[in-house]
Amino acid sequence: MRRHTGIWLGEYMGQLARPWAPPPSGQPLTICLAVADHYEPFWAGAGRAKALERVAVWERGLPALCEGLADGRGRPPQHTFFYPLEDYDPEVLDRLAGICRRGLGEVEVHLHHQGETSAELAAKLTEFTQTLHDRHGLLRRDPASGRVVYGFVHGNWALDNSLPDGSWCGVNDELRVLAMTGCYADFTLPAAPSPAQTKTINSIYYAVDDPARPKSHDRGRPARVGEGPSGDLLLVQGVLALDWGRRKWGLAPRIENSDLSANLPPTPRRIPLWLRFAPRVQGAEGVAFVKLSCHGAPEKNHQALLGSPARELLRELATAYNDDGRYRLRFMTCWEMAQAVHALERGENPA
Repeated sequence: MRRHTGIWLGEYMGQLARPWAPPPSGQPLTICLAVADHYEPFWAGAGRAKALERVAVWERGLPALCEGLADGRGRPPQHTFFYPLEDYDPEVLDRLAGICRRGLGEVEVHLHHQGETSAELAAKLTEFTQTLHDRHGLLRRDPASGRVVYGFVHGNWALDNSLPDGSWCGVNDELRVLAMTGCYADFTLPAAPSPAQTKTINSIYYAVDDPARPKSHDRGRPARVGEGPSGDLLLVQGVLALDWGRRKWGLAPRIENSDLSANLPPTPRRIPLWLRFAPRVQGAEGVAFVKLSCHGAPEKNHQALLGSPARELLRELATAYNDDGRYRLRFMTCWEMAQAVHALERGENPA
């Protein structure tokens, strides 16, 4: 199939047939919402001046977007910039760090790559994350190990060499490399309509790497209450579903893949579908994890992500889905989303 729906459609139909599990009686549904931005200011071969212009748009636009909006804790919307290793620029990173210091988000790691050995990839990631921490005050150190830790989004969705032709990766043990270099979770998925999409959908799970084959994260063990981390890497997926409210030629449903863009703008209409299929930690079905994604740097997406469409979506979330009756909203960075998963695994409520 051109859209590669055969990879995941069977799993989706099984989920569709299962009734949605509501929270325990009398308790609101907690909505943990994060935005993972594949933020590429040098997109399409842009020069440094253009890249800095794109950053300036976010320096102005993100505070204006978030002004006056808050979750149930009084916290504004959060934005996680996954910045490409291969496009390192000190001034760009300093400017993004400035946005984060205003309490509006964090910077994590994005990477487009191919042709390296596992050792070369590990060295690249270690050097880059150390630079983000030491030079720019980004990322954080694990208090137990002392090493810098980071969240990850793979360029071209090709995590663990998952494209059929082996392009845009080439490293079959990438999950282990990520874990070894301090990756606390991957936020790449969903990849649909790319063939890099996994059979596992709408899930938060742990994958075990098989160094002899690609796409080891096709399946894994779901995160669940009472069981701690396992395997090689935690994967936090966004929603993947069929949207019958948007049809091609008025007939076939279009794919809902949690992307926010000019072509698929953020609208309140999408929220119920996100909540129907949002990943849960098993045993804690009263908490829904809504991980959205976008490409925030290209000019074509600025209006959708920083203008009235995004503002309307956030306002709807902060009002209709933030009443402490039926719903309780939590704006989160991707780091905080991973920590909320671990809190539930320990039997605790996320903050």
